[in-house]
Amino acid sequence: MRRREFVAALGVALAWPLAAVPKQRIARVGYLGPDPVDADPGHYQAFRSGLRELGYLEGESIEIVVRHPDQGGAGLSELAHELVDLGMDVIVTGGPGVFAAHEATKTVPIVAGVGGDLVGLGLAESLAHPGGNVTGMTYFAPQLVVKRVELLKLVKPSMTSTGLLFMRNSPSIPRYLQALDAPLKTLGLALQLIEVSDASECKSALDAGPAALIGGLAVTDFPPFNAGTGPAIVAGVAAGRGLPAAGGLTLPRNGGLLGYGVDFPSMFHRAATFVDRILKGANPGDLPIEQATKFETIANLKTASTLGIEIPSTLLAAADEVIE
Repeated sequence: MRRREFVAALGVALAWPLAAVPKQRIARVGYLGPDPVDADPGHYQAFRSGLRELGYLEGESIEIVVRHPDQGGAGLSELAHELVDLGMDVIVTGGPGVFAAHEATKTVPIVAGVGGDLVGLGLAESLAHPGGNVTGMTYFAPQLVVKRVELLKLVKPSMTSTGLLFMRNSPSIPRYLQALDAPLKTLGLALQLIEVSDASECKSALDAGPAALIGGLAVTDFPPFNAGTGPAIVAGVAAGRGLPAAGGLTLPRNGGLLGYGVDFPSMFHRAATFVDRILKGANPGDLPIEQATKFETIANLKTASTLGIEIPSTLLAAADEVIE
């Protein structure tokens, strides 16, 4: 074979495999925001940051399809079904979004950026081996509320009753009451359950009936109390009633007295690692659920002064953040 013919043949042989290699498929990840888009407290951006750090480029190696519930419009359940119908490879969500996604599919992998007790809620068989299609990050929300009640009693020793702000008709109420039973007896506190459908109902709920007699307010981590304008509304209502309030980390940053909880954005950042492993072939049922290990305490001295409360120096010394 002549040299020119050999080179030409070699060029064809080299070009053929390249032309035959199909374009790499872009992974499709659904992000079901537990909060309205204008109220997302950095969860989505933290998740995107985690993916970038793992080498994923949006539009090149991954596509993120975002859905958030609308105020008065589409809810989590409807949006979860929509993401399933769109053929997502993985769905990432948090809080009540995990329930909605699990209701919509038992086959598409679901990664909880923030989840309560996934095992206790029946969404996983165990932490070490979830067994189904749900894995991700979890924290034990009832225990956080126990700590918040203890902090309220610490800053207001004369308190004999506390309110527990909760979402109306939530199926997790029994678990919270069970976790609080023994601590409340030890602290000598009576508990008044305060159920609302949204933070905007807090004032009317606290002005009526037994709730009007409480000495403090423990706030749960439901999105309406934790994101958007919710924390400021709850903090404002509590201050207007002269009540010390303890909730998640966003509460004292919006005028509440105390915060104790986990850093939710960092958990969504970590959720990207689960997505990466699933996209590389891991079964979500085989990926151990990770528990939050870092907890923060925040105290708002300005609010304490307004309420006429002196926060113990030991608490201030142990706080991760003090707002003055």
